Amino acid sequence: MRVGVLTGGGDCPGLNAVIRAVVRKGVSVHGFDFVGYRDGWKGPLEGLTMELGIEQCRGILPRGGTILGSSRTNPLKVADGVRRIHDQLTADGVDALVAIGGEDTLGVATELAEEGVRVVGVPKTIDNDLSGTDFTFGFDTAVNIATEAIDRLHTTAESHHRVLVVEVMGRHAGWIALHSGIAGGANIVLIPEQPFDIDEVCALVKSRFESRYAPILVVAEGAVPRDGSGMTLQDGELDAFGHVRLGGIGDRLAHEIEQRVGCEARAVVLGHVQRGGTPTAFDRWLATRLGLHAIDAVADGEFGVMTALRGATIVRVPLSVATGELKLVSPEEYAEAQVFFG
Repeated sequence: MRVGVLTGGGDCPGLNAVIRAVVRKGVSVHGFDFVGYRDGWKGPLEGLTMELGIEQCRGILPRGGTILGSSRTNPLKVADGVRRIHDQLTADGVDALVAIGGEDTLGVATELAEEGVRVVGVPKTIDNDLSGTDFTFGFDTAVNIATEAIDRLHTTAESHHRVLVVEVMGRHAGWIALHSGIAGGANIVLIPEQPFDIDEVCALVKSRFESRYAPILVVAEGAVPRDGSGMTLQDGELDAFGHVRLGGIGDRLAHEIEQRVGCEARAVVLGHVQRGGTPTAFDRWLATRLGLHAIDAVADGEFGVMTALRGATIVRVPLSVATGELKLVSPEEYAEAQVFFG
C-alpha cells in the first residue's frame, strides 16, 4: 500500500514526531510505501510531493515545525477541489491519506472522507479545541512557553510597579490562557468563552496594587468585552477558511487600564513564539502514539476516523465527531479557577 501524508494549518511542535511514527511503523511493520505532500492541502491539489521514508525521518523527533511544510489552502473553496485531489492521489498511486491538522485541515478531511477518499486524521492544534480528544499535541508546548514568559514577567512587573498584560493565542477557546495563567500565577485570565467587564478588570487591578503586588493579566487573542464591541482585529481580511487575523486585545486592555486606573500598563504579545521550537516530552509522546495508531487504522482499513487521546488510551473517533463542534472551556472550569484570580 502507498500512503500519502500531509500537515495543514498552523504549524506546531510535534508534527515531525507524528510523521516519524507513521512512516517508521508503516515501513517496518506494515510494509507500506510513503509519499509526502508539501504545504498542506496545496500538495495534493497541485501535485507537490517529496520523498518520504525512514531516511527522511531521521533526527526529526525533537525538531519543531514540519518537514512537509504547511499552508491554509482550502480545497473546498477551489473549483473542483475534491475531484482534483482524488485525481492526484490516483495519479500518484496513493491508496490512503494521513492528514495531520486542526479544525480546518480535518474539516476538509471529513468532507473528503464523505466523498470516498480513504483518509485518517491526526489531531494537531496548540489551541486544544478539537472535540473527541482530551488533548491535542502542541498544546502542552504552547502552555509551557507561555508559563515561562509569565514567570519572567512577574519580576519586572513588580520592580517597576506596572501592570503587564500577556496576550496568548486562542481564537475561540481559552485553554492556553487558562492553563498558563493558572500555572504562572496570573491574577486575571480572560478567555473568549467568558466575555469580560472592563470595570471588573480594573477593580481587580486596583485591589492587586493595594496588596503591594503588581498585577499580571493573561488574555486570549479572541477574548471580547461584555459591551459587545467584538474581537480585536489585526486586519479584516479573511483567509481561505473564513478566519480574520486577530491581535491587539493586549494593547487595548493595557490602554484602558492606564486610562481608568492611572497606572503604567504594558502589553506583551507572545504570538508565534508559542508555535515554534522544540516540543515538550509530553507532546513528543502524544504525537508519536497518535501517529502509530493512525497508521494502524490505515492497515486495518478503517477510514474516516481520527486518532484521539481518551484518558491514557488512544482511540479512533469519526472525523465528523472530531470536527462537529469546538471543545471550549466550560463555565464550571473557568469558575473553578477564579479562586486564584485577584
